[in-house]
Amino acid sequence: MSNAGYVRIAAILAAITALEVATYYVDLGALFLPSLLIMMAVKFYIVVSFFMHLRYESKMFSWVFYTGLFLAIVVYGIFLATFHFFS
Repeated sequence: MSNAGYVRIAAILAAITALEVATYYVDLGALFLPSLLIMMAVKFYIVVSFFMHLRYESKMFSWVFYTGLFLAIVVYGIFLATFHFFS
């Protein structure tokens, strides 16, 4: 991948980060947490795929990373449910 490709990906990550910060200032109600989780997952996918070069590795490594992402979201959801965040 060329340097321009990495700069493009960095700009996309910066835009997603700006959206995450903007969600704090905009009242999204019940969509606040799901929107942050979706943006987090997209950023995780981009960083792992391009900056860690997982896109070009064996599918087993991809499975391990994406399973870790899924488990992290599940654990975070359980943590929030434990403290009655959703009620």
